[in-house]
Amino acid sequence: MDKYAIIGGQSLNGTVEIGGAKNAALAILSAAVMTDDPVIIENVPDVRDTMVLLQAIESIGVKVEHRDRHTVCMDSSHITACIIDDDFMKRIRASYYMIGALLGKYGHAEVPLPGGCNIGIRAIDQHLKGFKALGATVEIEHGSIIAHAEHLTGNHIFMDKVSVGATINVMMAACMASGKTTIENAAKEPHVVDLANFLNSMGANIKGAGTDVIRIKGVPKLHGSEYTIIPDQIEAGTFMMAAAATHGDVTVKNVIPKHLECITAKLIEAGCRVVEYDDAVRVIAPEKLSTTQVKTLPYPGYPTDMQPQITVALGLATGTSIVTESIFDNRFKYVDELTRMGASIKVESGTAIITGVEKYTGAVIAAPDLRAGAALVIAALAADGESIVEDIKYIERGYEDFDLKLESLGADITKFSSENELRKKRLKAVGN
Repeated sequence: MDKYAIIGGQSLNGTVEIGGAKNAALAILSAAVMTDDPVIIENVPDVRDTMVLLQAIESIGVKVEHRDRHTVCMDSSHITACIIDDDFMKRIRASYYMIGALLGKYGHAEVPLPGGCNIGIRAIDQHLKGFKALGATVEIEHGSIIAHAEHLTGNHIFMDKVSVGATINVMMAACMASGKTTIENAAKEPHVVDLANFLNSMGANIKGAGTDVIRIKGVPKLHGSEYTIIPDQIEAGTFMMAAAATHGDVTVKNVIPKHLECITAKLIEAGCRVVEYDDAVRVIAPEKLSTTQVKTLPYPGYPTDMQPQITVALGLATGTSIVTESIFDNRFKYVDELTRMGASIKVESGTAIITGVEKYTGAVIAAPDLRAGAALVIAALAADGESIVEDIKYIERGYEDFDLKLESLGADITKFSSENELRKKRLKAVGN
């Protein structure tokens, strides 16, 4: 099992380039199977989740060509089945996007119930409600969702709660349905907008993405397209928070600053100076952060995927901060690991009360999920002494070359799988 060895105490300084948005890529790669024409997708992040999804897509007969590390060409003209194998899908949450894509194109989909990070209850009832409203029958049998429709028909769908996944799934299923579909109380996240733009580039007729009402006029077929995925808001925010926690000065390039405003606002409240450019954001952190209050909310509110990272940073602030998690019910699992590093955090029913400490100290810690894993790496970077971060497979689900990018900013971080390998790498580094 790969791990990170991190010697903390160094401020991060320099420039880092952000890759394509994982969450957008998962939706867009799924939607690409909805046309028989070739589709070229650029800025695909080379992370475990996208690679697993592409393997699953290949398993149903799609020809996938990797033109370079971040460019994929897909030919879905010879799909042989609408059944996704459980071995692929239990590893990633975004497996359910294939339901909307296959149902919308072929009228049938069999997809195992999704896996991914265990960060709490993430019900799929709004997805199923949307499919049924479009005329599909939906059953759950033997651990799989089986959706079928002889003919999909547009409808008015009101989401009982804001759900990114359900909005994406229903949007895909509706774009080739007969008539008009209206999705009210829709999610407004940047990757929802990116998917709508991609589908429109293939000939769909979707309006209102980015607002809480999306209107879709069904079209008979979709055609090929060349499309570039937006930068990753959460990867960018993670490096911004790492700069804050380590009292660094980091410029995050290849971003859309508008997507980062909710994160930028909290960093400014915490005492950081943030400079925005056309496609970059620079974070200059003070010697000591100030306290603030954070509540996770659907976009444009503060993202739940950035909650662990800011909690780590505020753990080093002067005074008491409060972070409230309103999206997922099990997202503070990492607090026990952080406490072992010296943090003073009390969690009560979805709210973390954080009393800032002078410093963290190195420890052996384990990543419980993707974003919490990245947050614990930030804690290790800010800590005195050496930390070992285990279970980094979770981190690699959503961060490309995380260790190499941090190393380019001055971090002392080594990826290794055995003590012997770690010793060899460190001896080599000393020799250089």
